[in-house]
Amino acid sequence: MIKNRINAAGKAAGRTGGVVARRTTVADCFKSGRRRVNTDLVIAVVEALHSDVGYVAQWRQALRVVGGEARAASQVRVHGNLPQDLAGFVGRTAALNRIRRELRKRDLDGGAAVMAIQGMAGVGKTQLAIHAAHALHRKEPFDRILFVNLRGFHPDTTQPPADPASVLEGFLRLLGVAGQQIPYDLPARVAAYRRLLVGTRTLVVLDNASDAEQARPLLPDTPGCPVLITSRRDLGELPHATQLTLDLFTPDESAALLAVGVSQVPSGSDPNAVVRIAQRCGHLPLALGLVNAHIRSRSGWTLTDQADRLDERHDQRRLDVSVELAFDLSYRHLPADRRRLLRFVAAHPADDFDARAVAALTGIATSEARAHLHHLHRDHLLQQAAPGRYALHDLIRAYATSRCSDEDPPPQRRAALTRLFDYYVETATAAMDVLYPAGSHRKASSDAVTVAAPSDAETASGWLDTERPALVAVAAHTAAHGWPSHTARLSATLFQYLHGGHPTDALTIHEHARDAARRAGDPAGQAHALTSLGATHTQLGRYGPAIEHLQRARTLFRRTGDHIGEARTLINLGVVESRLGRNRPAANSYGQALALFRQAGHQAGEAHALNNLGEVEAQLGRYGLAAEHVRQSLVLFQQLGGRTGEAWTLNTLGDIEIRLGRHRAATTHLQQALALYRQLGNHTGEAWTLNSLGTLHTRLGQITDHHQQSLDIFRETGERYGEANALNGIAEAARVTGNVADALIHHTAAHTIAVEIGAHHEHARAHTGLGHAHRALGAPAPARDHFQRALTLYTDLDMPEADQMRANLTALDDNGAGRGSMDLTAQLMVGTPSCS
Repeated sequence: MIKNRINAAGKAAGRTGGVVARRTTVADCFKSGRRRVNTDLVIAVVEALHSDVGYVAQWRQALRVVGGEARAASQVRVHGNLPQDLAGFVGRTAALNRIRRELRKRDLDGGAAVMAIQGMAGVGKTQLAIHAAHALHRKEPFDRILFVNLRGFHPDTTQPPADPASVLEGFLRLLGVAGQQIPYDLPARVAAYRRLLVGTRTLVVLDNASDAEQARPLLPDTPGCPVLITSRRDLGELPHATQLTLDLFTPDESAALLAVGVSQVPSGSDPNAVVRIAQRCGHLPLALGLVNAHIRSRSGWTLTDQADRLDERHDQRRLDVSVELAFDLSYRHLPADRRRLLRFVAAHPADDFDARAVAALTGIATSEARAHLHHLHRDHLLQQAAPGRYALHDLIRAYATSRCSDEDPPPQRRAALTRLFDYYVETATAAMDVLYPAGSHRKASSDAVTVAAPSDAETASGWLDTERPALVAVAAHTAAHGWPSHTARLSATLFQYLHGGHPTDALTIHEHARDAARRAGDPAGQAHALTSLGATHTQLGRYGPAIEHLQRARTLFRRTGDHIGEARTLINLGVVESRLGRNRPAANSYGQALALFRQAGHQAGEAHALNNLGEVEAQLGRYGLAAEHVRQSLVLFQQLGGRTGEAWTLNTLGDIEIRLGRHRAATTHLQQALALYRQLGNHTGEAWTLNSLGTLHTRLGQITDHHQQSLDIFRETGERYGEANALNGIAEAARVTGNVADALIHHTAAHTIAVEIGAHHEHARAHTGLGHAHRALGAPAPARDHFQRALTLYTDLDMPEADQMRANLTALDDNGAGRGSMDLTAQLMVGTPSCS
């Protein structure tokens, strides 16, 4: 069988702890509709079936291409509000009336309303949709607005049309769905999306759709939720769609647009100058808008002069005649430095950018870049994506890219992009140094660019949050186009920030770093990226891929003689072991890591290993030794200024103090940890601390919503282990208040997740709670079954809770349903080890 060949080959290659192939895993990896391909398993199957090395290499390359395209398509930004309406919007009266009439008719009929606005590039589809949306919202405000640029025709091949499943993920989050509650496959996301919109008045604007197939899953198909879609292609296949084909401006509309703001410009000798200008622009709104901006900026020119100039440029074109003429006229009358800036920003890989990034790209001062961007926006060559952030229309990007290819030598273009990528890496480094100073050992600095360090943690986290989509785009571009060291540095630098609550972006960036390092023949870079991937998969409860990545990383670190890197993989392998309930192997991994860190004089790593070791010792019931390790860790982190590590150790110390009954000290330490995590914007750490506070209050018989807050964050970030932990905590709190029904529901939910991800401790904890709930309901038989299952698990885990399970079983035998109740202290979870 194929699985046997794969496992035999893995064993022969020394992959003893890798993913073990089973019949179901082999079959599932080729199942249609998967959101992420297990490339390692697919290659293993190919190798098992074909011995030809060249054939296997072709598969590997194809998977890299597919994986890269899928990652790019999954990067999309959705919005809960409309873009700014165009000042001075003119024309399109008939189209606006038709949109209002058709949507009103569908609303009265109780049917789904879809208005598909179609037309050529530059005809004004997006501006019409936005203007109509603003008018509809002003007349009768909607409950919600959902807007997305579907990127159907982006000129950059690294920016493919947005994946509908990813768009729906964003929409569902805007609609209040926590990350972990978002379904995995597209049909389920569509169903959840439509279900949430029932009974609401929600306006959906889908801009720049590539085709009907991309747009179809995004339709609410719900009365009261109108949809405006724009596309260059025919969307007649869409259900309930009314098609509105947008044509060029009429001569009167062209004249009206050209007249905006130019009433003081003299006509000159030709009274038909406006007609000539409109004809040369082909009555295309985008071209007319650019020429209008040019007219307003050229004092001393008459309209006749403008028309004559367009005639002169008529034969020099590359794009469509009207577009090229308008762009060329606007472009050639810009100052030389502004022309250069426009050419270079067209090469920026992200959807939008700010003045600081443009200053780095062009090598000028930020104030100068800001002034140029303001003027380019005023001249309609840039769009304002948000206050202080700008974007390019795809036609203008194509034009500027063409000009850049002609006017800027390749070395200058590459130098500009290198400056841009240096800026992102160095600013990310500066922000991370503010938030995580103890992790500076991971971040190699460059003298190529100087950036201003963020003044405080709030500014640092704000920059990272705002620029995260751009950082993902930069990682993709640098990996694919020959800047592998930048990809590697972004991956290493951003690890802790991404690990604090952004696992999807973490997987994307770390995968790019791994692929770039592999192509560059950089085993050290590959090992670091694999370690970060392993830690992220651990966070998501995917322990098989985590172990595979981490063991491959450890092998590479050993080959390169990187003891600190090997210690980091041991820390992360220990976390996987701990989450699987293998406490003694976890302690062994942490002990080995501690020895390597001490040997290298690496105090931050030593502190990390000590805290994880303390947590696992607490799991084994050795509270004195656990507290000693954690206090040593806390001192080191405080000496190093590592506030994340300090928060984490304070949380661990609070958990141990709960076990020891030191409630006042536990309260102090946990509140300190929570304040630090919130200051740092570390959502994952915040969730674990909230969970610990919930446990403390349950122990004290107090009712709080800490566990629920924790559960919401874990679901948002996709941390399955934390979700199971919080569900068990909610159930235990419910049982303390006598709400046995809620306890059964939440323990059952925790049990389901724990079994699914292999979290044996949470599995045992759920059985324990279910046993108590059934006993409280007077059902000794199921109670006994659950206690027995918990006893088996706790015995296998070598945890002290096994003794309490024996006591519970004895009490059942002596008293039947009994009144005895287990001391909750023995059940309470002691934190979770942290990845490195």
